[in-house]
Amino acid sequence: MKQNDYPLLLTVKEISEILGCSERVAYEVMEEKGFPLIRIRRYKRANREDFFEWLDNRKEVI
Repeated sequence: MKQNDYPLLLTVKEISEILGCSERVAYEVMEEKGFPLIRIRRYKRANREDFFEWLDNRKEVI
């Protein structure tokens, strides 16, 4: 999928798909300092544009 094919708010499932990791690892990544996390009550989301910008700026491999 292309970046713009994803919804504006990414779920952990979509983030794990993009990163190629398990959902458990995606939850851990979402808790890292600097991750563009959006909390909506108990739900965790990431803005699509902010997430891909964050990903582009990563220097280390997950």
